[in-house]
Order: sequence, then structure tokens, then C-alpha cells
Amino acid sequence: MTAGAEPPSAAVIGAGPAGLAAALAAAQRGVRVTVIDSAPQAGGQFYRRPAEALGARRPQALHHQWRTWERLRDGLAEQITAGRITHLTEHHVWFVERRIGGAAAPQQQPRSSRRPQAGAHGFLVHALLGPAQEESVAVHADAVLLATGGYEKVLPFPGWTLPGVITAGGAQAMLKGGLVLPGRTVVVAGTGPLLMPVAAGLAAAGADVAALVESADPKSFARQAATLAAHPDKLAEGARYAAQLLRHRVPLPPRHTVVEAHGKDALEAVTIAALDTAGRVRPGTERRIPCDTLAVGHGMLPHTDLAEGLGCRVDGLNVTVDAEQRTDVPGVWAAGETTGIGGAALSLAEGHIAGRSLAARLRGSEPDPRAWASAAKSRTKMREFAAALGAVYVPPAHWTEQLHDDTLVCRCEEVPASAVREAVEELGATDARTVKLLTRAGMGWCQGRMCSAAVAGLAGCEERSARRPFARPVPLGVLAEERAADDTDDEQNLS
Repeated sequence: MTAGAEPPSAAVIGAGPAGLAAALAAAQRGVRVTVIDSAPQAGGQFYRRPAEALGARRPQALHHQWRTWERLRDGLAEQITAGRITHLTEHHVWFVERRIGGAAAPQQQPRSSRRPQAGAHGFLVHALLGPAQEESVAVHADAVLLATGGYEKVLPFPGWTLPGVITAGGAQAMLKGGLVLPGRTVVVAGTGPLLMPVAAGLAAAGADVAALVESADPKSFARQAATLAAHPDKLAEGARYAAQLLRHRVPLPPRHTVVEAHGKDALEAVTIAALDTAGRVRPGTERRIPCDTLAVGHGMLPHTDLAEGLGCRVDGLNVTVDAEQRTDVPGVWAAGETTGIGGAALSLAEGHIAGRSLAARLRGSEPDPRAWASAAKSRTKMREFAAALGAVYVPPAHWTEQLHDDTLVCRCEEVPASAVREAVEELGATDARTVKLLTRAGMGWCQGRMCSAAVAGLAGCEERSARRPFARPVPLGVLAEERAADDTDDEQNLS
């Protein structure tokens, strides 16, 4: 970069562990970074904290790795003060436009009516503003780093639409962000490493956790013993949560699942049952547990909408990256859960590598992998650990057998299981897209984010990401303004 020239710029989308680590690494190496995030404060779900107005005296009580968060928080504040990072909160990114030669790439048509002028190459990141999300703005950058995180996977069961049934992450968000309990008597159920900290946090905050219902087979842990033993810190963390649950006398029935949720106008109880080695409910083991809240989850899924809109390769459910966290689209990096669910430590390592790589390449130099050797080593270990957990925490193989014909699969379009079964068994659907066309499952407000896993399970097809034109619903007024701006640009070019 020549003297007096503007420093290169990057847009980091997401302010969780991966996004913050990447932003700091890039800013410290001369890149002007804009962090764009939908939340009102940095940290993502993992470092979610109460609003200042709530006056929490010990927010760290709901967290572990608090010192890591303090380092990220202080580093972000320092870089903002120095003018190297701009942090845009409550900006909901709906589209990233890739520009080549001063124009949008062929597959990228929408442009913001309030966009700045982009250079010959680069990106325009379009975001809806604030809670109302009725106005769009755009940020220009020479490069983009996607750190969009993941969202919860929830599989349906009879009664799952009752008020009082929420996601495990939703219960955790209520506690961390609002300092409120989702209910007085809570059952935590499903599968995945998130369930244990959620149950422990709720119990410590005063909820009566009636049971932690985990469907994973304890023998699966033994099969992954070598990999798990290589992470004594993670084992110690799990042991601490287990000790907390035992201290609060939370029942931990092994290899069980929720069969049905009961209630008239709201949740009143759940029925759980034991699973056999094949993942089927064992007849005669059903047991009813009174409760007013069920916090349920079956793992996480990566957010890949923006990556797919840019044309990045997605392998299965994960955005594909190289050793530098680069996607196959020039100028686009990805880090954290969007490249594969693996937890905060893996996200931090990937973000650090991505930020260093991005900074070096924007400044015209070849990155030296030795500069991030420690982070690369951590990345390898944490990916191995994540793979081991992924092999342990799998939903019951025959969960679809528990769905009644009238059990809703797609809540937005009110599509029952019977409609999906009919599409597969009588109309010949063999993939989720065909089921969608035949039943409207996945055509609603969430665009299949809640029901895609269930539809794939019922259709007996591989679960894959669904490419969507926009990453979130966009008001028609915004799109109309986009068209008006395009027409104005065309007129100016002709004149």
C-alpha cells in the first residue's frame, strides 16, 4: 500500500467469537474493519449478556471462559477508539453483493438504494436497520468475512407447538440476556452438548429442572474415548456441569426421548420413554413428567444463506474453506459455526486465522502460516473433538415413527406429517425440494429453517442446506426502492 493511500477494508458479518477474533486480527494488521451484527451488543449467543439497564451485578455467573470474553471486549473497544473498527449493531444482513469491474456480478442483482459507490472490485453488504427492519443500508468493503454462526435444530414430536415448548438455546438466551426463567418447572430434552449447560444454568437460577432427557447412548462416549481424553479441559467442564445437576438433584435418565408434550392451552406435562439400541422407543417404558416448560434441541445447523448467495461452495451443510479459511469465491472468508459446528474455542481459532489471512492478502503479501501455527493446531484438535461429539450426539434413528399424522412439521404453513408422507409414499417425492413444491413445507416466514431437518427425515433424503435468494425476509418497500435506484443508475449511465 502506497503512502497516503486508503487502508484496505473488510466487512465482518457476525460479532460472535469467530467474528470478533477475525476483526481484531485484521484491524491490528492495518485493515479498516466494519463489524456488522444483528444483536444490540457484541458477543453472539455464546457471550450473550444482560442489557446494561437490567443492572446485573455478576453477569459472569452465567458464563465460563469469561476472561476470554473480557479480552475480546477490551480489544474491540480499543480498536473502535483507535478508529480501526466500526461496530454496527442491530444491522440485519440480508444480502451480500459481489462487484466486478464496478458492476454487480451476474448472479447478484439487488442493490441498496442508499449504497455508497464501490470501487472496481469489492462487495456491498446490505442490511436492514433496527428492530423494525424497514430500511436498508449498504456497507462497501474490499473483502468479506462470514462469521454468521449457527441456529438450533429442532425435530418435531406430538405437542411440540404448544405454548411452553421452546428451544434449549432460547431458554439459555432468556436467562443470559433477560435474567428471566422460561418457567418454574422445566424439562430439558433432546441431544447435544448444549443441553447440559442449559439445564445447569436453569437449576442454578432457581428453576425446578424436572429432568435432563438425553437421547445419546452412553456407550457412544466409550467409542470416542481416545479423542475425548485428549481434551481434559472439556471433560472437566462437562464434569462441573454434571456435578451441578447432581447437586440440584436433577434426574438424568440415559438414552431417553420425549414422546409427546401434553396440554390444552399450554404445556402441562411431557411423556418420555427409553430407547433401545436401534433408536426406537421401548414399549412400556413411557413415563409422564408434569412441567410448564420444555426446552428442547437436537444440535445445531450452520447459517449458510449469505455464503450460498455469494456462490460459495457448500459441502453438505458446511461452507467449504481452505487452510486460510478462504472460500472458493475470491475475497470471501468464512469462520466459526458456518464452516461446521464446533463450539467457541474452534470459532476463535478459525476467526484468528481468517483475520490474519485476510489482512495479509488485502495488503498484497503472501500469508505465512507459521504466524498462526498455534491457532492452526488448536483448530485441528477442536475439529477432531467436534467430530467425536457429532458421532455421539445424534437424534434417535427412528424419531419419525413417533409423529402422528396430524403432527405439524412445517409450522409456518401448517403442513402436517401426513401431507409429507403422502408426498413421498403416493406422489413419488424423493427430495426435500419436491416435498416443498407438493406440500408448501418450507415456504413460510422462516423459509424452512425450522422444518428442513424434519422434512428431510420424513422424506428419507440427505439433509442439505437450502439455497435462498436472501438471508432473511425483506420488506417489499425496500425491494421497490432498490428497483427505483437501479432505474436511476441506468438513466445516468445512458446520459
